[in-house]
Amino acid sequence: MDLKDFHAFIEVANHLSFTKAAEHSYISQPSLSKSVKKLEEELNVVLFNRSTRSLRLTDAGDIVYEQGQQILQLLGELPVLLEDLAEGVSGEIKIGMPPLIGTLFFPQIAKNLSKNYPHIKIELHELGAKVIEELVDKGQIDAGIIVLPTNQDIFEVHPFISDKFYLFVHTDHPFSKRDAVALSELKDEQLILFSKSFALHRYIIGACKEAGFNPTISYESSQWDLIIELVAAKLGITLLPQSISTKFTNENIKMIPLEGPPLLWKLGIVTKKNSYHSFALKNFMLMF
Repeated sequence: MDLKDFHAFIEVANHLSFTKAAEHSYISQPSLSKSVKKLEEELNVVLFNRSTRSLRLTDAGDIVYEQGQQILQLLGELPVLLEDLAEGVSGEIKIGMPPLIGTLFFPQIAKNLSKNYPHIKIELHELGAKVIEELVDKGQIDAGIIVLPTNQDIFEVHPFISDKFYLFVHTDHPFSKRDAVALSELKDEQLILFSKSFALHRYIIGACKEAGFNPTISYESSQWDLIIELVAAKLGITLLPQSISTKFTNENIKMIPLEGPPLLWKLGIVTKKNSYHSFALKNFMLMF
């Protein structure tokens, strides 16, 4: 069916007159008649009762008129919706990030997004960085905030933030009296780390090996607050980014700098290389 025929029918139905419809729409009366006749043939119904002195809609005409108005209204809204989408006014983004990153940074990210693009929604997936990379690569989520480095042959990488690692110990631990501790001094300590599915697990173990020892791991957890509580219970010590100190107030925990070159927690936003970026995602990325 031709939309032009729907427009012609709606005009005639609005005025219940081919003559008045022609005057209002600046379409010739023969063209209007031709369009209405064509629509009747395609739908196999009679739209107007032409047997009386005044034009009236048939029962079928009432239905087509009601549905036709909705169709034309939806089509009229389509350019506006697409314009909103192009401007990043609306849309949904699926973002993945490890729980620790989510705890530290997502509230501010969500606040900034709501302020600048109130109609863009975020579907948050809190998972380990390794899993997030797999989901981004498979196209199941749009972007991920992960611990760097990562495979730049697969991902577009946008650096997000860099933070220093600190040693977190109980206030009764001998290290708590020190101004700084070398990473190599942790060789005889019980470390509490994130679970193996988290990039921080691999990163800390790699840093310890570079310092000359294989760390002894007493506990693993996927929850940063549980790691802190285990340290507070004197069950080990841990290495965490400095920014985590803003999220707890346990007076039994002491945070100590590491000696030597800083051990850095580098975060980045990754998207799949050469993949389509929605207007919402493009505007989201501009915030960083």
